[in-house]
Amino acid sequence: MFKTFACAAIGVALATGVSAQTKVPFALDWNFEGPSAAYFAAVDNGHFATEGLEVEISAGSGSLDAIPKVATGAFPMGFADINSLIKFLDQNPGAPVTAVMMIYDKPPFAVVGRASQGVSEPGDLEGKILGAPPPDGAWAQFPAFASANGLDTSKITVEPVGFPTREPMLAEGKVDAITGFSFSSYLNLVRLGVPEDDIKVILMADYGLELYGNAIIANTEFAAENPELVTGFLRAVAAGWNDVIADPAAGAQAVVARNPAADAALEQRRLELAIDANVVTDYTKANGLGGIDAARFEASIGQIAENYEFQTTPDTALYFTDAYLPTDGSLALK
Repeated sequence: MFKTFACAAIGVALATGVSAQTKVPFALDWNFEGPSAAYFAAVDNGHFATEGLEVEISAGSGSLDAIPKVATGAFPMGFADINSLIKFLDQNPGAPVTAVMMIYDKPPFAVVGRASQGVSEPGDLEGKILGAPPPDGAWAQFPAFASANGLDTSKITVEPVGFPTREPMLAEGKVDAITGFSFSSYLNLVRLGVPEDDIKVILMADYGLELYGNAIIANTEFAAENPELVTGFLRAVAAGWNDVIADPAAGAQAVVARNPAADAALEQRRLELAIDANVVTDYTKANGLGGIDAARFEASIGQIAENYEFQTTPDTALYFTDAYLPTDGSLALK
């Protein structure tokens, strides 16, 4: 099924642009918010155009959203959580999709607590109430996080909550902590009037979680047939990230241009939080954007297995390839 749809859709995507710029639809994981600014910068500042690409960016509705879109070929490229991709490929063997460029070297999975309610570090969760939306990506990683920190989960009361009520319940003191994406939950609490010095973001990646976060993904058939195009796309993405790292305010304005209802100051802060916690890390400072550490990736598979039963033997080669990453130094953080 995946192969049939992929071939048809990719043919349509490429047919209109060969004589001029090649049209490449790109599927995001979420709404047009601060962290998506890098891709808009790659459009606005001509980085995609320099590579001969005309990129149309579409919003998504969650970490898993872009994966089937790319697997079927409806979109040749996308942005998605690599942990969700790993599970998708386990459940859909042979689906033509893989990660080709890591963006969130540290995933935004977090537990967010309040100092005033006694939650500032992992051990504080015992004896407390944790609000967690069942479909939440951070909640899915909680068992591995709890294991890494020696938490007795029988001493933690888990309260299933909805996404819209998650932060309000913490703000109102109905729960003591929540699971969520670090930058989104933090800013949602600020907007609800919680003092910033009372908000404690426990980034799981800083407390034993080896998982990676969101990556650029590609349809493998599309990539095999268009390797130079994919490499050019990734080079433009790196340039876009460097642009917004250097000027987050301009990045926020690029978001507002596509989402007029967005608040520029809020989206700038959201972007800055994502840059500082997820994109610019010790690893990416030393190695540039896009790559992964093989040993860490293997360890992350083991942590995924703590709360997910693989149907097939995990194979890291199916989930990520660096074959399309530029080798001209363009991935370096400036």
